Amino acid sequence: MSTQAKIQELTAALKEHNYNYYVLANPSISDREFDMKLKELEKLEAAFPQFADPNSPTQQVGGDITKNFNTVPHSTRMLSLGNTYNKEELLDFDTRVAKLIGGIAYQYTAELKFDGFAIALRYTDGKLSQAITRGDGTQGDDVTANVKTIRSIPHQLKGNYPAHLEVRGEIFMHKAAFQRLNEERAKNGEEMYKNPRNTAAGTIKQQDSAEVAKRPLDGFLYQLAEHGKEELDHWDALQRMREYGLPINDATQLCNSIEAVWTFIEHWESARKKLSFEIDGVVIKVNSRLQQQEMGFTSK
Repeated sequence: MSTQAKIQELTAALKEHNYNYYVLANPSISDREFDMKLKELEKLEAAFPQFADPNSPTQQVGGDITKNFNTVPHSTRMLSLGNTYNKEELLDFDTRVAKLIGGIAYQYTAELKFDGFAIALRYTDGKLSQAITRGDGTQGDDVTANVKTIRSIPHQLKGNYPAHLEVRGEIFMHKAAFQRLNEERAKNGEEMYKNPRNTAAGTIKQQDSAEVAKRPLDGFLYQLAEHGKEELDHWDALQRMREYGLPINDATQLCNSIEAVWTFIEHWESARKKLSFEIDGVVIKVNSRLQQQEMGFTSK
């Protein structure tokens, strides 16, 4: 096998493993085998840079140092998400939706509200071209180099994707990873971090992406913000994003009634401690894109 073919084989195998691990939750190889293949690929790319893929898995180890982050405008306003607090508020929300829609049938999607920080990802011709923080909602910081170090975020989409795609979601740190990080800092006599959310948010604003790569960040995407001319309901948009190889949380549920939504909320209120990551409640969205536009709002 030629060197170029070997590099292509390793690159494809590592990308496939990341997809199986982070999207399908079904790893195809062990972590040790992944690390061995990654090191082999790093050596080959260093010796033969002309054969390296610009979106190689080796790019997820970081290396770029950014003195200042460029400020980038959002394509549409990036709002913060509210969440539900009690059943009375939920029923009031449902009553308002019913009045605005005017007797037409409607559905909700119920999603976990991840306790991290919001991010917008732009893909051009299937390649991750920009990652932007929420900032003030109208513009945010370009943190592309740092986000590219997160293994669950694909550099290259799968399937039949549009030329221009923007998705939004949340970057966070798992509880176990946060605990390991603090244990390491304690051994080194360093100040302990306060919580996973602040640690993740601070990490993504580090100037050196190699340092970011050392901290185990993860992410879920929950909104298809730009998808060409095709209009998809929210649930269908999530399934399409999954087809593209983007990480979508499996807990999201399509609900035919507000009672089903409340059951979802009660379940996760009691089960949240079993999750590997922190959540800040539940987000409810009217599923129909057309109904969302008619009402002028999308979520509770």
